[in-house]
Formats: sequence, structure tokens, C-alpha cells
Amino acid sequence: MPKKTKANVGCGSVNFGPAWWHVDKKPYAHLDSNDIELKDVADESLELVYASHVIEYFDSTEVVSLLRTWWKRLRFGGILRLAVPDFAVLAHLYAIKQASLSALLGPLYGKIPDVESGFMYHKMVYDRSALELVLEQSGFKNIRTWDWRVVEHGYIDDCSQAYMPHMHKETGRLISLNLEADK
Repeated sequence: MPKKTKANVGCGSVNFGPAWWHVDKKPYAHLDSNDIELKDVADESLELVYASHVIEYFDSTEVVSLLRTWWKRLRFGGILRLAVPDFAVLAHLYAIKQASLSALLGPLYGKIPDVESGFMYHKMVYDRSALELVLEQSGFKNIRTWDWRVVEHGYIDDCSQAYMPHMHKETGRLISLNLEADK
């Protein structure tokens, strides 16, 4: 079995393969852990930590602590790749009446079942400058956008590929803010 050098945190039912740590709170068969802090992973051992539409479930204080923990798990030169709902795009679509409030509630507030509390909701929203600030506060550098079409896991249609209208990837508007940064 290959050494696990990448982590998909909040993976849900998606299995990226044997080189990946799969982490989620729900009990899927392919999971390696349910610990979002990756305590089972040695410091400086990962080349990539990927989290698609995960960090918005943590408040501004919690997220910096979480990202600093992931920073420790990455080797120097490793990449943190994030996707979050893009508040600037969502607000723009609402302002120009291309999206109704009801269409935006899911991306803005989230609502996923949680074993402990019943449901989890988003505690934060991000635009590019807010996410860049959180990444910088957590020790990351060289912050840049990433394109789901050119990453190795882009064949999996996850929330990093969220468009409005839904699934209109050629004609719609990407509503996911996809940023990555280096350790």
C-alpha cells in the first residue's frame, strides 16, 4: 500500500484512493479517521491537505487554530488547498437578481447532519480577502487560486465545482472560492 501523503478532510463518501487520508465525522467504510485535526498523521508528513467546504463550519478563532494544526502536518513546501462558498459572488448574484435568497441559503448557511448536535451550520463566510487573512494568520504563504479542472482530484465533482445555476459549469458562475497556499 502506498504511503499516505495527502489528506481529504471532510471527504464524505468520496474516496480519492490509497495515497490519501480520508477524514470525516460520518462513519464511511473508507475512512482513515474522524479526527479533523489529523492527530493520527505525523507532523511534516503530508504534501497536501485538501478541504472542500469544511472550514466555514468553524468560527474565526477556531479556524485559525485548525489551520495552524494542518500547517504542522504539512511538510515544508506542502500545500493547503481549500474551497469555501464565495460570499462576494453569492452577494453579487443576489444583488443583480440572478439568484434568489432561497437559492443562496444552502451555500451561505449550510446544513449537514451531525451525530453529536443534530445539524451543523456554517459559522463563517469568506470572500477572498477574508480567507487570505486567515491563511496568513495561520502561517501560510504564496496564496493563490486553484482551478478544479487541473488538479488531480478534479475528476470528483465536489463543492469546489459548485455553480449557479446548479451544474451549469459551462454557462453558470462558480460560487466556490478555491484558494491554496504553501507551508
